Amino acid sequence: MTIAVYGRPVNVSQISFAENVLKILATSGCSVIIHKQYYEFLKSELKNIASFPFFETNEDLIGKADFLFSIGGDGTLLDTVLLVKDSNIPIAGVNAGRLGFLSSISKENISNAVEALSKGHYSVEARTLLKVESNHPVFNGNNIALNDFTIHKMETSSMIKIHTYLNGEYLNSYWADGLIIATPTGSTGYSMSCGGPIIVPQSESFVITPIAPHNLNVRPIIVSDKNVVSLEVEGRSQNFMATLDSRSATIDSSFQLAVRKESYSVNLVRLSNENFLGTLRSKLNWGLDSRN
Repeated sequence: MTIAVYGRPVNVSQISFAENVLKILATSGCSVIIHKQYYEFLKSELKNIASFPFFETNEDLIGKADFLFSIGGDGTLLDTVLLVKDSNIPIAGVNAGRLGFLSSISKENISNAVEALSKGHYSVEARTLLKVESNHPVFNGNNIALNDFTIHKMETSSMIKIHTYLNGEYLNSYWADGLIIATPTGSTGYSMSCGGPIIVPQSESFVITPIAPHNLNVRPIIVSDKNVVSLEVEGRSQNFMATLDSRSATIDSSFQLAVRKESYSVNLVRLSNENFLGTLRSKLNWGLDSRN
């Protein structure tokens, strides 16, 4: 079994944790390939780290890995979408962060998780991706996201106006600080913090959530992911911020944007004792009686 390992080369506090993960993989007999930048980061802190083959891009992974381990939090796991793309390599999130809604393998459960993967005691959840298209280049061509796409005001305190269409049919003009278009996976992220509903992964839908709308009767709306959501933005500022998962870009009112469902999905590993509803209860403390 070959495991590709990815992490963000920024958090020194996670060095010992990453070292432990690599040791567990080695003692379990796994072959390891590691993201080049992450390995160089670890090597600068761990002088006796073993040598591993590298990968840098999606092309480097195809046919060379059975699973990809994302070491970090949910933001780190979002990075791996651009590495996996349409290769169908399952992503296993090893949680070195805090909430870990997507990164479900805990520090204490790594050995058991590796054993479960080797024995086939796991399932995969296919998660919808969204794709952004534009009349101008944006996001350096990396135009897919697992969580969400947003447009947000910048450089001013004034609201912006976002004209929104579904398959060319006018939906609404949102006067707000911004607008979120989230997948079911992203419905538990930024969208939820702005009052959007939680959507179960296989719902085949998007949620459109305004950020601090001027009109209080404007609420989030769930639409089929078969729709193409088109957007035009205007405001007092010349520039606006667009984000795609953890990536951001500056746009202006000349940008015409469209959000649609990507033709392929990504697979998240779920161990036999895990499921989406259980994650909701444990991570969001559903059913917890705070009076006890």
